[in-house]
Amino acid sequence: MTDVLAGHLLVSCLIDQGVELAFGVPGESYLAVLDGLYAERERLRFVHCRHEGGAAFMAEAYGKLTGRPGVCMVTRGPGACNAAIGVHTAYQDSTPLVLLVGDVGAAMRDREAFQEVDFAALFGPGTRGMAKRVERIDDPARIPEAVRRAFATALNGRPGPAVLVLPEDMLARRVPEPPRLSRVVPTRPACDPVALERVADMLRAAQRPFVIAGGSSWTPAGARALETFAAAWSIPVGNAFRFQDTFDNRHPQYAGDVGIAINPRLAAHIAEADLVLAIGVRLGEMTTSGYTLLQAPRARQQLVHVHPDALELDRVYVADVAICAGAEAAARALADLPAPTAPPWQAWAGQCHADYLANLQGPLPPAGALQMREVIAVLERLLPADAVLTNGAGNFASWLHRFFRYRGLSAGARTQLAPTNGAMGYGVPAGIAANLASGRLAVTFTGDGDFLMNGQELATAALHGARSIVILVNNGGYGTIRMHQERNYPGRVSATELANPDFCALARAHGWQAHRIETTEQFEPALRAALHCAQGTLLELMLPMDVITTRATLQQLRRAD
Repeated sequence: MTDVLAGHLLVSCLIDQGVELAFGVPGESYLAVLDGLYAERERLRFVHCRHEGGAAFMAEAYGKLTGRPGVCMVTRGPGACNAAIGVHTAYQDSTPLVLLVGDVGAAMRDREAFQEVDFAALFGPGTRGMAKRVERIDDPARIPEAVRRAFATALNGRPGPAVLVLPEDMLARRVPEPPRLSRVVPTRPACDPVALERVADMLRAAQRPFVIAGGSSWTPAGARALETFAAAWSIPVGNAFRFQDTFDNRHPQYAGDVGIAINPRLAAHIAEADLVLAIGVRLGEMTTSGYTLLQAPRARQQLVHVHPDALELDRVYVADVAICAGAEAAARALADLPAPTAPPWQAWAGQCHADYLANLQGPLPPAGALQMREVIAVLERLLPADAVLTNGAGNFASWLHRFFRYRGLSAGARTQLAPTNGAMGYGVPAGIAANLASGRLAVTFTGDGDFLMNGQELATAALHGARSIVILVNNGGYGTIRMHQERNYPGRVSATELANPDFCALARAHGWQAHRIETTEQFEPALRAALHCAQGTLLELMLPMDVITTRATLQQLRRAD
């Protein structure tokens, strides 16, 4: 039997799980793995980044986009701590991710050795932790078992992150090559026929049913089945917070996104619904407007909750019917239900869609030379249908969320990558990962505060040949916090003003093209040039701080106090 270096065995096991692209920052604690990556460089590409937070976000974005676990490799203490933001994002966003952490050798443990951290304490697991599972591999012969278990943990039930801790001395040992293990295929439970019949009875008795769809377990076939069900039953559908591509925004049953800064008319429709079908989504704080659209633990509306993880059902909300099923299985089962010829809620459903369309038109706060709604309209008109849009956290994203119409997963692929945990700095690395993983155009919406949290990954894009378009909305401050400040403590500005660099010069220093946009008319030609450019392009949009939301200016917020 052939002996193999444990670090090389680990890389082979990743390839067995279908990994072709991984992200990370190199560290001396996993040199044997880096050597294995060199040996397998034709089969597994390692994208080395400038910060572990950027690398973890790239892996999380890969998981969102592909449905397979994104892989991130970092070194012990500082590296793992930097990567924690991506693990937290994967946990709250239900994204499959595997984090590999190099660690101190066995002889050094429990002495507070150099960069030593208790990773089980740092990452969880548990309902208050950041990972579904944390496992240390001490025996190199068990690497295949541990890697496969990590992928199964990341994929099954509610998808999420798993962490493997890799002692440095273990990785450097040679071991007889053990039998290889098969690629993990996630389990997706089917709909219980008895529960489905109860749902059918509830639908037939309803007057105003509403669907909230979201979560990470959707497939194109599942999204198409949901559209079939919605059309046959004339049921309005809203997409959960930052899962706006779950259901085609152009569909006549689409009612809007159920998230931050929700359309007030949409909120009213959900409040007056008598039956809510929540499919694939865990119904978190942002989707429920702080647990008010659906009051916890018992909603005013009848509630059908469908989720692939039984532990999520009845955890926060008492559901009238709780179904442990994958989103695709549930949508297919619903699409097969015989639909009524003239549901009593047809006019109401039509009004839901009409109110969504009206929300695209206004009203808008007073603005200056740069009209953000027109910027979004140009994006929608010029971008390829399969373009991937990414964003981090900040009020700048509200323009994208309100006005951009996502084509939907039913067209074949995800087109929105955004953090439901509100992590700043996500958009730039997510866009880079999306382009590397799919070859599709990636467009990142970011703000001046958001960009500088991971803007250094432009260097990663330049090194690895990634091409994206970064649209940076520069208003000179932390806009979201400033908005809340003005609402709660008007005129008392504290810690929200920013001194920014020349973003265009910074982008050019990384080998990118860059243009500063000060008027609406300047945006379209700049975007057209970016679409035809072989390099990445940064478009800096100069927006006054007063234009703080899509519905109100700072002055209006102060006057409302």
